[in-house]
Amino acid sequence: MSEPTGKYSITMPRDIAEAAKARSGPSGLSAYVAAAVARQIERDNLNELIQVAEAEHGPVTDEDIQALRDQLHQARRQQTQGGTNAA
Repeated sequence: MSEPTGKYSITMPRDIAEAAKARSGPSGLSAYVAAAVARQIERDNLNELIQVAEAEHGPVTDEDIQALRDQLHQARRQQTQGGTNAA
């Protein structure tokens, strides 16, 4: 069962509307726009979460991000090596 829908009128630049229509495919412009708005809401929610976390713990540095990326890459390498050795 899908969510109830409503009909809304929005205004946007014509070139953006035409590009969205061209990309929307069989699902249609309304579904394309709804998905874009849903993604934006997710981003807004994540930004709010980041602001709260940074207010409590301080900002995340580029070095912090790189250290976490390094850990992720190392874990992936170990996973791949473990999968290869187990075969």
